[in-house]
Amino acid sequence: MNQVRDVQREMSDVGDNIADIMKKLDFKLNTFTGIDTVTASAIVAEIGDISRFSNADKLAKYAGLTPSQMSSGGRGKERNQRQGNRALNKILWGLAVRQVQTDRTSKKPLNPLFHAYYEKRLSEGKKKKQAIICIVRRIVSIIYGMMKNKTEYRLAPLPEQVAS
Repeated sequence: MNQVRDVQREMSDVGDNIADIMKKLDFKLNTFTGIDTVTASAIVAEIGDISRFSNADKLAKYAGLTPSQMSSGGRGKERNQRQGNRALNKILWGLAVRQVQTDRTSKKPLNPLFHAYYEKRLSEGKKKKQAIICIVRRIVSIIYGMMKNKTEYRLAPLPEQVAS
């Protein structure tokens, strides 16, 4: 019983230390829907110094989110690449999935903007996995901008639906 209390106290101390470090770094990633202090610290740890990426596309490539050309004998096609930072890729994928989920009780989307974008992509004929990849790329651009400029995330208003 004492061991359990000691471990819980240690975990609380580690959580407090992470929160203090994130406060000093002044990244406001936890203002984005679905990012808590632990997720924000994992993103910062995997990305490192954001200034080493000149744009969001290079960060996406680092995370392994860009297709790579596979060709032989004059024929080729693009495939998802298995390279890049797999830990960052996994974090971003989980974050994208959370953006399109709905609340269990109210059935409202957790992030209405991304949910609408997801539904739009599905209606265009994309498969669910392809639509999530589109969302991950958008999230990379948002996170890049937030880290580069140390700004908060502000949820943009949904465009008004045109009544027919």
